[in-house]
Amino acid sequence: MRDTMVKINDRYEFPLQLDLDRDDGKYLAPDADRSIRNLYTLHSVLVHSGRVHGGHYYAFIRPTLANQWYKFDDERVTKEDTEKAFEEQYGGVEELPQINPGFNNTPFKFTKYSNAYMLVYIRESDTEKIMCNVDEKDIAEHLRIRLKKEREEKEHKKKEKAEAHLYTIIKIARDEDLKEQTGKDIYFDLVDHEKVRSFRIQKQLPFSTFKEEVAKEYGIPVQFQRFWLWAKRQNHTYRPNRPLNPHEETQSVGQLREISNKAQNAELKLFLEVEFGLDLQPLPPPEKSKEDILLFFKLYNPEKEVLCFVGRLFVKALGKPSDILRKLTEMAGFTPDEEIELYEEIKFEPNVMCEHIDKKLTFRASQLEDGDIVCFQKSPKADSGTQVRYPDVPSFLEYVHNRQVVHFRSLEKPKDIEFCLELSKLHTYDDVVERVARQLGLDDPAKIRLTSHNCYSQQPKPQHIRYQGVEHLLEMLIHYNQTSDILYYEVLDIPLPELQFLKTLKVAFHHATKEEVVIHSIRLSKNSTIADVIIDLKTKVDLSSPTAELRVLEVFYHKIYKIFPLHEKIENINDQYWTLRAEEVPEEERNPSQDDRLIHVYHFVKDPLQNQQIQNFGDPFFLAIHEGETLAEVKGRIQRKLQVPDEEFSKWKFAFISMNRPDYLQDSDVVSARFQRRDVYGAWEQYLGLEHTDTAPKRAYTANQNGHTHEKPVRIYN
Repeated sequence: MRDTMVKINDRYEFPLQLDLDRDDGKYLAPDADRSIRNLYTLHSVLVHSGRVHGGHYYAFIRPTLANQWYKFDDERVTKEDTEKAFEEQYGGVEELPQINPGFNNTPFKFTKYSNAYMLVYIRESDTEKIMCNVDEKDIAEHLRIRLKKEREEKEHKKKEKAEAHLYTIIKIARDEDLKEQTGKDIYFDLVDHEKVRSFRIQKQLPFSTFKEEVAKEYGIPVQFQRFWLWAKRQNHTYRPNRPLNPHEETQSVGQLREISNKAQNAELKLFLEVEFGLDLQPLPPPEKSKEDILLFFKLYNPEKEVLCFVGRLFVKALGKPSDILRKLTEMAGFTPDEEIELYEEIKFEPNVMCEHIDKKLTFRASQLEDGDIVCFQKSPKADSGTQVRYPDVPSFLEYVHNRQVVHFRSLEKPKDIEFCLELSKLHTYDDVVERVARQLGLDDPAKIRLTSHNCYSQQPKPQHIRYQGVEHLLEMLIHYNQTSDILYYEVLDIPLPELQFLKTLKVAFHHATKEEVVIHSIRLSKNSTIADVIIDLKTKVDLSSPTAELRVLEVFYHKIYKIFPLHEKIENINDQYWTLRAEEVPEEERNPSQDDRLIHVYHFVKDPLQNQQIQNFGDPFFLAIHEGETLAEVKGRIQRKLQVPDEEFSKWKFAFISMNRPDYLQDSDVVSARFQRRDVYGAWEQYLGLEHTDTAPKRAYTANQNGHTHEKPVRIYN
């Protein structure tokens, strides 16, 4: 009926035992061995859940043919009863239990889309041969090793989980971690604690015992270790806050965790401070008074756009940055007389805050404290002549905070990523199209048109981004409350600012005598009318005669909703969801008599799955009917118009349809008597319906009707 692939979900029963010897073996091949008893037992049921173009497979299996069934659904295996594995897979219709059984309401029925797809039966005489026991040697060695490893890992995790309350995880960050991560994994703060060495320590162990384990791990004797607690600040940064005092170091690991962590999670985060002498041997940690501040230093190179951790220093609260400039130039490998600028990295959420440090003020006056981060760089020289994108630390951190890798796709191939660009969320519209044009080797960025991504449908949005219609890249990427990293582009033949004053309509032209439908893109000024569209179209199409008149219709789901008046402005016409169709006006409609009436004629079938509801298909059309004309006369004109062979046309039924209900007509019925005279919108729901099988191949141009595309039918010949 539909000339397309469907999945049949009708009820189809299958037996637990299948006897192929029944009816004198009529189900067996002629050369089958009849000396064997062909009695089969159901071993497994493969189920398909879903529809023809998508779904999921799982299986019910009796591994030993015992009564116990198992459901194998991807990696999940569960016990199931016989009814679930067997009768519930017959398909058909299922009734939902009634919510109010006392009321006389009809139970709700729905089609079961999960049902048996393939059955496996085993001949009972071969059961022992097929259903043999599997021992360890039957399993490949690499699988045995893998399964054993998985089992051991599972037991280990289970044991860890059971004993979790007895242990504390201690995460130790060292200078080496800061050097390794800064400028690669992270740019803000000092370390990602998920990527540092962690120790699983029993809570009752003294902290001094833990220090001995650290000594073994890193080769740093206990007397040279000093540990700092981390603290989360009000601005959501995370910095070393203070060193552990001697009393705290005498406590157990569990007590220390409770002191440091009000959130009561299982982790204790510490920074390990180790001082080294010139011979790179560890030294005892220096005395720290309230006047001593531990600062961490990052170095920025504007030419290379590189930020790295270079070390830490104790400074005096009443000292000034000028006191440590020599040490900083040594850290950076600069000459001692190099001028440097200092900045404090304060926070990065929701916005970057990085402020210049006055070298003449004391550290206390600049409000610096333990754990603060100072970024420094060479002082920019005005006459250097070197062009750099981000000349100072604040501009670089701002860039890092806002940079965004965007995946660009051609609008013609919306599934394929063509190239990626690293941009800033603060880039303007012009910045973005300029970078795209440069990537494509295009001279004029104004010929780039961009389209945003719909995060829910995973499709381009129907509306393009207007020329300079957004301020920043971030607005192009946000869809409701989600941020995408996809943009679609297309290269126009004229600049977008010019195109925005024009309107492009896709018009499907139906030739008077040819079957082929051709899509034409009509591009005109937004102030143009349908009359201008027709004038332009006449220069592009073959007409049956030079004097032929054209009209433009709005077609949606195989119904005509509108004949556009010639004076209608094209600016507000939307061809995104429905088809604009142009066609020649037939001669009989150009010069109608006073009693002639124009009616709609649509093709339809009844859908057996939808309670015989009407489904329209094919190309709708107008027909001029004459006063007193019978259906037999109308049928003759329709057959000639559509060029349908007699054999097929004889099977067609004709109905007057109002409010989607067909009233079938006889050849002697006067057609005009059925149709209202007034040509109002509501009356258009009345039409002459042609009921027949839809055998025509689906045309590609239906793709722009509400986004629904149709595949051409596939026929399989056995």
